[in-house]
Amino acid sequence: MRSPTSTRLRIAHTMDPLAKQIFKGVLVAELVGIFGAYFLFRKMNTSQEFRQTMSKKFPFILEVYCKSTEHYGMYGIREKDQEKWLNSKN
Repeated sequence: MRSPTSTRLRIAHTMDPLAKQIFKGVLVAELVGIFGAYFLFRKMNTSQEFRQTMSKKFPFILEVYCKSTEHYGMYGIREKDQEKWLNSKN
């Protein structure tokens, strides 16, 4: 019986070079997407000013951020932001 490792190595050797390049490209794109989403979330989570910029330029992204934080029990961010932004206009 062959081990899963030897089977994976054999499959990797039989892939043609184009398929390997496509696989690597997809893998890199996914990693860039994951790290990009993490840093965007982190910036939005720590900067009210950045959230205000996002509300003007990309309101749908701010909406996803607010819903995800509320889903995990962090309530009141949206209300505090809106209150501060209204007070800063006056």
